[in-house]
This record gives sequence, structure tokens and C-alpha cells, in this order.
Amino acid sequence: MKFSVSTYSYCRLIGSGEKTLAECIALAAETGFDGVEFVEFDTPDGMTKAEYAAFLREECEKNGVEPVSYTIGADFLHGCDGDIEKEIARLKGEVEIADILGVKLMRHDATRGYDNDKRGYKAFCDALPRIIEGCRAVTEYAKTFGIRTMVENHGFFCQESCRVEKIVNGVANDNFGLLVDIGNFMCADEDPAYAVGVVAPYAFHVHAKDFTKKSGNGPLFCDGFFKTRGGAYLKGAIVGHGDVPVYQCLQTLIGTGYDGYITVEFEGLEDQKLGTQYGLNTLRKMCASIG
Repeated sequence: MKFSVSTYSYCRLIGSGEKTLAECIALAAETGFDGVEFVEFDTPDGMTKAEYAAFLREECEKNGVEPVSYTIGADFLHGCDGDIEKEIARLKGEVEIADILGVKLMRHDATRGYDNDKRGYKAFCDALPRIIEGCRAVTEYAKTFGIRTMVENHGFFCQESCRVEKIVNGVANDNFGLLVDIGNFMCADEDPAYAVGVVAPYAFHVHAKDFTKKSGNGPLFCDGFFKTRGGAYLKGAIVGHGDVPVYQCLQTLIGTGYDGYITVEFEGLEDQKLGTQYGLNTLRKMCASIG
């Protein structure tokens, strides 16, 4: 098994100016990661996005880590002012950036869902055909570059296992699958062990993420938590330190035949260098135990 880190895990280091994205690639290598997953990035002044992507690929080669995946935002309901053809065209441009980065996987969002208007409420089933149309168009284009595309259980509206499973089966293309984030299911109040059991066969890529959970049955006076869709409270944690059944989820994924990268996506309040290092240490021990 190989291990990578999402550049999102270093967002505070980058945002504060302590580290550049290139320096985070070097940090990932020093920490012991085999690869790096890139979250959509800002382009430095004087460079095009394509030029910067080529530079980041060179930095990966220089540091001996593999560029694994590219993660970008998307919304087939609202993106580009609701013009799905323009949103598809925009994402095709991002596929070209992914190709320059040298990754073989690209994750994009599906939609944030409908606005909360009780006078004309629409549900996931209403959005599904449009999501399928957009995902299929993007993955057919990406296939010509040898890049597989994915959606993630992410963003509340497209979070549960049953919903992302419907997207994959609706797209019905062998180039399209899931980025399975084992922690994110808790944001929709779903048991990660159960959910991973449902979606493991569709996994193209995996995020190892952990959360500390507190009941929503009363007020919470602690800082650093956010609410789930059902009103419970979650706080990011170092992998293995929280309430996500990480080992059980890994057993299911590996038992189903998953042999791709396990990527640390750290959202905790702790130091990001320490949080990613401890997470990697835990995952190595867990995967070695599973065999």
C-alpha cells in the first residue's frame, strides 16, 4: 500500500505564508509520503495555471513523490450561472491541468444542492439526472487523457453512500468512480463502517480522515466543532485519534481489493506537520496489520 497527503492538510501553513505549495511537496517527502494529492490552487503572479502545474510536477519529480490526484470544485446545478455546458467545458479545462500535473485521477464535486426554499423544495432525485449528465461528459473527455474521474462523498447534499452509489451507477462508465472519504460519511450522520461497505467496490481513491464526535442532544460549549446535517457535532482529528472506525474501514477496502493510495486529509486543530506525520504513522501500522 502507498500513502499520500492532500495539500489541504497543509492549508494553514500555506495560508499563513509559512510554506509555499512547492515547499509542502518537499515536506510531504520528508514526512515519508509516497505521493501528493493537489487541491485546486491559486496561480502565482506571472504564471499561467498550466505553467504552474508543470512546475509542481517538476517539484514532485525532484522530491521523489508521485503526483497522485487533482481535486477541484464543481456544481452541475449552479456552476457557470447554471449553464451546465459551460460548467462541463470549464471542467474539461481542469482535466487538461490534471494532465499537465501528471496525475491519473481527478476528483470534482457534483453540486451543493438546491437552495433552501420551502416553497419549491427539490430533492436529490431531482438533481440526479443533471449530475449524471455532467459527470459522464467530463469522464468521457478525461478518458482520452488516461485520467479517471471521481466524485467524493462530500458537501452534505451528495454525502451518503446511497447517493454517491446512485451517481456512479447512473454514469455507468468504467472511467468514473468514487473518492471514498472514510470520515466524511459522519457529516451526513452515517456510520462510516456501514457506508464504506456499500461503496468500497467503486473506490478509485481513498481519504483517511478522522473526527471527534459529540452528541447534538443539547448545547455544545466547546470551540472548534461544526454541525452535521442532523445536528451532531464534529471536530477534525488526527487519523486514529477520533471516532471514525479507521481500521475497520481499511479492512473493508483492502478486503474488497482496493490497492491504490491511502491519502491523509487532516482537518484537525493540531499542528499540521505533526498531524500529518502521526496520521501516516497510524496508517502504516494499520495496513501492515491487515496485510
